Amino acid sequence: MRLPASKTFAFVFLTAIGIIFVIPVFWILLASFRLESELVAAGGFMLLPRTWTIENFTYIFDIGSVQSPIIRWFFNSVLVSGSFSILSVLIISMSAYAFSKLRFRGRDILFLVLLFVSSFPAIVNLVPLYRIMLGLNWVNTPMALIFPGLAGVFNIFLVKQFMVGIPDSLIEAAKIDGGGEIRIYAKIILPLAKPILTIIAIFSFTGSWNDFLWPTIVMNNVENLTLTAGLQLALGQYELYTSKLSAVSVVAIFPMVIFYFCLQRYLMRGVSISAGVKG
Repeated sequence: MRLPASKTFAFVFLTAIGIIFVIPVFWILLASFRLESELVAAGGFMLLPRTWTIENFTYIFDIGSVQSPIIRWFFNSVLVSGSFSILSVLIISMSAYAFSKLRFRGRDILFLVLLFVSSFPAIVNLVPLYRIMLGLNWVNTPMALIFPGLAGVFNIFLVKQFMVGIPDSLIEAAKIDGGGEIRIYAKIILPLAKPILTIIAIFSFTGSWNDFLWPTIVMNNVENLTLTAGLQLALGQYELYTSKLSAVSVVAIFPMVIFYFCLQRYLMRGVSISAGVKG
């Protein structure tokens, strides 16, 4: 069976784009298992290392390393990203439920104001946000990385549009049975919104994990940095050692790869923005 020309072209094009994106990651992965002397001698792209070694990983995971405590950065990232993901799903789902199903004066106007405010570049908020963190004594603490940005307006909009598709008849039936707003939210809305909330959780976790600018601003203690922000210090420490810098990059990438492999079926299931129910 011959594929249409359009599908063949799309397949070839996407395959080429995928290869372009994969090659640098593949090179970093292989470089992390090479000897530094081999990388220097090669001077170009080598498919496989002549000598496989884990020396680069044992070096960067040295517990006595003060300049770049990779293990401490890793656990900081897990704590911050995990907490951010859980809290963002809770706050965003509550906000979306209020804007989609609750009726109160000024609801639509308030939502439009939120959309308007979110149109400003995030970088303009850095100075006032830092001043707020100073006032709360949160500078150099995990709270400064977890709480700002929890109520992402775009995510609220995404979940709100999803919840609009949930029939109001389900909510009215629950109210007739004596269910309050909290019970309706927990027993009806959350289970039906699970696909889109899974997407929000994944995006929130990866966004927090990959965040670089804000942690470098609000954290002035090396041990309190996240892994992505700590890579800048590792770059300065290992800039002459490509193999060790590659090992640090692999450590930062590996958790995200595992995360996506474990949740890819939920990701694919939640891509379609629909409630999955019909009125």
